[in-house]
Amino acid sequence: MRLPLLLFALAAAPALSSAQTRAAAPGPAVGTLRELWKDITRNVSLAATEVPESLYAFKPVASVRSFGEIIGHIAGSQYNMCSVALGEPARPEDAIERTRTTKAALVQALRESSEYCDRAYAQADADAQRQTSLFGQTRTRLSILGLNAIHNGEHYGNLVTYMRINALVPPSSRPRQ
Repeated sequence: MRLPLLLFALAAAPALSSAQTRAAAPGPAVGTLRELWKDITRNVSLAATEVPESLYAFKPVASVRSFGEIIGHIAGSQYNMCSVALGEPARPEDAIERTRTTKAALVQALRESSEYCDRAYAQADADAQRQTSLFGQTRTRLSILGLNAIHNGEHYGNLVTYMRINALVPPSSRPRQ
């Protein structure tokens, strides 16, 4: 009795493994957004790690966020948008910006929020077509993933400006190694 059950389990294992692999891989729509998000987030992360802590308080004018506040804002926004894109309870967007002030804490928060978002950008296209709500608007999870990538890009533009004002070359302006 046990031998047939064992043979069935062994025969079914490759099919189950293949199905799990397919479910874990993003489809073409999510995969395309994932590539864009990873490129933008790579540049944000490099800027965050390379800019000296002494410039984390830098603001070109008093009415805008500092370099460090932008890093905290990006990290908090990623948690917020990716939680909704995963169908999980929304996380507060401003929690990191309000509570973390050192370069080390902000870089860590950015890294952790990006790792969290990796799950959102790994979902299947079918799951990403589910409707959800963000900022009071009904959207697909896919559109939220796009919004997250765009948002990171908008704020990377701020970081580029801050770096240029301080005679630093932003990551996206350097040759890739």
